[in-house]
Amino acid sequence: MVLHFRRATAVFVRTMPFVFLRLGVGILLGIVSILYFGTVLWLGFRLLESGSISGPIAGVGLLLSVGVFVAGWRLFSRYVLYLVKAGHIAVIAHAVETGEVPPNQLRFGKDRVAEHFAEASVLFAIDQAIKTVINQFNDGVVSLASIASLVPALRTLIRLIGKAIAIASSYIDEAIIAYMFTNPEKNAWNAAKDGVVLYGKNWKPVLGTTLVIVLGMYVTGILLLLALSPVANLLSGLSSTVELASWAVLVGLFLTVYAGLLKPWVKTVVITTFLVESRDSTPDSATVDRIADRSEKFSELVSKAEDERPEERPHDPDPTPVAGANAR
Repeated sequence: MVLHFRRATAVFVRTMPFVFLRLGVGILLGIVSILYFGTVLWLGFRLLESGSISGPIAGVGLLLSVGVFVAGWRLFSRYVLYLVKAGHIAVIAHAVETGEVPPNQLRFGKDRVAEHFAEASVLFAIDQAIKTVINQFNDGVVSLASIASLVPALRTLIRLIGKAIAIASSYIDEAIIAYMFTNPEKNAWNAAKDGVVLYGKNWKPVLGTTLVIVLGMYVTGILLLLALSPVANLLSGLSSTVELASWAVLVGLFLTVYAGLLKPWVKTVVITTFLVESRDSTPDSATVDRIADRSEKFSELVSKAEDERPEERPHDPDPTPVAGANAR
């Protein structure tokens, strides 16, 4: 298995404008979340203290507030974050394929997304279909249940590897979207189908590379927890409010680094690995059948691709010459 960490890291560094954009959006969302729930809790306590509402009504109001926040988050993720993510993927794909980064990355990514996806909902639907197929395919080719039944003592380790594979699969759909951007002549669903087929032919290096990263993240997380033990002992001597606030700041910093820097780097590695490893491959019927045997959702993806494929123009056995056609 060839690891493309150096090449991917170089692409990651060169696409920092999108990385900083994602980081800025994440920080902004964190601030909005704090302000929103802070306002809701403050208003709820004030109403309870004044006797304007009862405890059960306050509980219902809190649940409704959480529901409104979750609904708003989903809409924002679907129609804003997905577009930002897709724009970054388009720039990464361009950099891997050409070795060059466009001068105005944000505009380039926005234009490429608009060219390939008429609406954000189309991108969302394709992404969800790809995720389902990839998860079903990975479950089929990496059968951990049979190993666990044969070696019960390894069940905990196998369960951990299974979770790592699930996390790895969440990055592979982005690699297939990157493939779609490198094939502008194909419609979105047909390109997605071909991308899934190419993953079926090259799943070992792509999934293997992603698993190496995910398992490395596990180890890093354990080391980080060990490193924070002295901090925990120090904070335990402070007041409860200060301790809680300090841990909130630490968790916020960790999530910011993880979501804003680490995840985009992992995404870049997976995309680079997939595009490089599948560069000399072409979709074939044998792989299509193999994926169809392992994924029920794949047939729906194939059907969508066939429905969206433009009809071929009918062949005219005796075409009439067009004036000036030979004067090129």
